[in-house]
Amino acid sequence: MATIGMSDIKKGARLELDNNPYRVIEFQHVKPGKGAAFVRTKIKNLGTGKVIDKTIHAGDKFEVPALEQTTMQFLYDDGEYLQFMDTTSYEQIGLTKEQVGEDTFSYMVDGMEADILFYKGKPISVEIAQTVVLKVVETPPNFKGDSQGGKKPATLESGAVVQVPFFVLEGDLIKVDTVEGTYLEKAK
Repeated sequence: MATIGMSDIKKGARLELDNNPYRVIEFQHVKPGKGAAFVRTKIKNLGTGKVIDKTIHAGDKFEVPALEQTTMQFLYDDGEYLQFMDTTSYEQIGLTKEQVGEDTFSYMVDGMEADILFYKGKPISVEIAQTVVLKVVETPPNFKGDSQGGKKPATLESGAVVQVPFFVLEGDLIKVDTVEGTYLEKAK
């Protein structure tokens, strides 16, 4: 199995710690005046979503987790599980909203593709595209005098609420950044 050391640590790197897969979300190489260099990191448990601080020293080695990524289609929410289907084998799996993550689920609509990450045969996380196009289903009307730089809340077809400029109306398609939860632009 491949290993990762201190010099290989960068944002997005994956490593295994205590039989759990982690992804590096922040790192800082530190070279003190005295002593050996080290890397201060924030790593996210891919199974639970919990973020911890970890200091990595020069001799530390970690296994690279054996992760498999499969693109699947989100079918529907049956109330208890979110149903996904592998588009090549047509095999279906059900994941809870906790497994998917509320931030991810709030931008998902039926038929959308998602990348499911598997660790030791079990699904551990779901990722969708960073930008998605969604329809505005509810937003307040514009009034005379609304400023060009202002914002108003808009409810999207997925149920998420984002702040949009005043010129966005109900029925418009907009691009949304799913990581930041922000409006990007009107879709063409």
